[in-house]
Amino acid sequence: MRLSSRLPSRSEEWARQSIALKGSVVLGPTFSLGILGLILSVLVVRPLRAQAIGQGFELERAGQYDQAAAIYLAALRADPTNLSALLGLERVLPPINRLGELLPAAQRAAAASPSNVALRGVLLRTYVALNEPDSGRAVALRWAAAAPGDEAPYREWAMALEDAHRHGPARDVLLLGRRALGRPGAFGIELAELSQLAGDWEGAAREWAAALTDAPVQLPNAASALAEAPDAQRERIARLLTEGTPSTLTRRLAGELLLNWGQPLRAWAVFEPSVATPSADAAFAARRFADLAGARSTPDARRARALALARYADLAPEVGGAAARARTDAARAFIEAGDRVAARAVLERVAQDSNAPPDAQRLAQRAVVEALIEGGQRNEAAQQLATNARLSPDDRASLRLRLVRARIAAGELDRADTELARDSSVEALALQGWIALYRGRLREAQRLFLAAGPYAGDQRDAVDRTTMVALLQRVPDDSFPELGSALSLLAQGDSLRAVAALRLAAARLATGESGGGGGGGRPDLLLLAGRVAARLDTLQQGTALALFDEVVSTGGQGAAAPAAELEWARLLERRAQTAEAIRHLEHLILTYPGSAVVPEARRELERAKGAIPRS
Repeated sequence: MRLSSRLPSRSEEWARQSIALKGSVVLGPTFSLGILGLILSVLVVRPLRAQAIGQGFELERAGQYDQAAAIYLAALRADPTNLSALLGLERVLPPINRLGELLPAAQRAAAASPSNVALRGVLLRTYVALNEPDSGRAVALRWAAAAPGDEAPYREWAMALEDAHRHGPARDVLLLGRRALGRPGAFGIELAELSQLAGDWEGAAREWAAALTDAPVQLPNAASALAEAPDAQRERIARLLTEGTPSTLTRRLAGELLLNWGQPLRAWAVFEPSVATPSADAAFAARRFADLAGARSTPDARRARALALARYADLAPEVGGAAARARTDAARAFIEAGDRVAARAVLERVAQDSNAPPDAQRLAQRAVVEALIEGGQRNEAAQQLATNARLSPDDRASLRLRLVRARIAAGELDRADTELARDSSVEALALQGWIALYRGRLREAQRLFLAAGPYAGDQRDAVDRTTMVALLQRVPDDSFPELGSALSLLAQGDSLRAVAALRLAAARLATGESGGGGGGGRPDLLLLAGRVAARLDTLQQGTALALFDEVVSTGGQGAAAPAAELEWARLLERRAQTAEAIRHLEHLILTYPGSAVVPEARRELERAKGAIPRS
């Protein structure tokens, strides 16, 4: 509870002195040299006094409070109403335990200029600081009587009491002022802060809600202050703010608080009625709620953000395409929240809006197809790509590739192949490589991956292709449908069946049934199966341990054996079998000193032994 400043600037002080000078001297057509001398002496003395105050201030900044006090007292002897000198004394005398010297100076100043509210304030604060409550009360009440309807006397009085850590009397003063002024919301912010200091969070919430009626711009401050309430108090605050028929601003306050407290959907339910009536204020509030929800990453927060953006879109002006752009943002938010039905409904409004700006239309048309693909409606997306003339050529090309990826991931290899029939881009070559791989055409897949190079798709795509080429180089077969089927199951997210299929493919390599002979690539397939199984439940983790053991036992000096032992140790650590993990890591480092995984093994060993923190 603070005012912005009690100290006027030096330029304001000089202006006040100049006005006083003009009021005291009248120049006529003739005047004596004596009067001229008087004027010149005043014009010289005034700046000298201001200069002295400046010197006092510099001494004060340097911590030389005794010297600064001497200068301020000297200035007051020359001018008892010098506010800058009084404020200077108010600052420097308490640290040197001489505050009592301020009282007579403040009394003289207030007596010399009884209508000067700044001088009254100094006297009031001095009485309170010196623990003379009756005298302070008398000054404050005389001030209030001279200025009926003014909040300043009560606020200054309460601030002085709060500075003296007398929070109870400060609250009493503010309540007295509220009754005297006849305004129920008066001093609401100050009373809210005092209630919070006293641990009365419900009282603070009540005062903040009342204060917002006269000061709606304080809503962010109210939400920030009340958000700090202890967990045990929060539900009571929420009930207090939402019971009955709360005002618009109270609803918004409750909504922001619930959002801060991790209840985004309940927050939106409370907040939504406050933006039901269209207005610029409602639009701003809805957008603010959406931004606040966007700062949180939970699924419920994403949905609350989408709902707020959709409401904002209904409130935004149609002129200039603001509403269409807002609906596009809302649709994206619904997609992020996993509600593709709501996203599509919003986007279709934009797509059907002939007055929407071209950029919003383009985004909407693209987003409609994206929503269809992500929602598993691949045939509907293909139809849109074939018939929607409003899609740009670039969007159509990129969306077709996105659709192909979705078809490949779903195992629709023939449909994916058809979509790529007339596409010769490097991105298409990479996707054709995956189609060939999942059909078991290993050498064709390897050739297409190498032809696509490192720049097709994003970095992750390039890494995936490089990893797969390394695996294919260890498998001697040109064609291996069982391996293709196993990798396709993995791409579709069917990890359990993929593990079984990879083990079967490895067995066929070992027996030569795959056609390539020699068992090449078997340890690598078992390692891949083990890595997949290690991410599953406890039972499958047991399978993973057995697979890693088999690779280490039979993998020889190839790259698969040390990689399997590293994965073995990591899984043991996750299962809290730290001693066993350490044994495997030490064995790996000693047995395969030239392996590329040794640096990783050393870091894991240090973590297991507690030498470095776990990430």
